[in-house]
Amino acid sequence: MKKILFFSALVFALAACGEREQVAESKRGYQGKHDTQPWDNEPLAYGSGKWSKGDRTSWETQIKTRQLGQHEDKRIYQ
Repeated sequence: MKKILFFSALVFALAACGEREQVAESKRGYQGKHDTQPWDNEPLAYGSGKWSKGDRTSWETQIKTRQLGQHEDKRIYQ
C-alpha cells in the first residue's frame, strides 16, 4: 500500500514539474490588429506629447524629458 501511494505521489510530482512550450499564436494564427511603432502615432491632444508623427528621434527626446521630470533626485534639486 505504501509503495502504491509513494509511486502515485512520485508520478504526480513529476507531472506537476513538467513545463510545456508557451506559444503566443493560436492554431489559426493571430487574427487581431498588429501593433505599430509608438512614434507613428499622433501625439495626445492633452499632456506633454510634443513629437512629430513618424519622427523617432523627437519621440525619444520627449520620452527622455518626461522620464527626467519623474525622477525624484532631479526634481528635488532643481
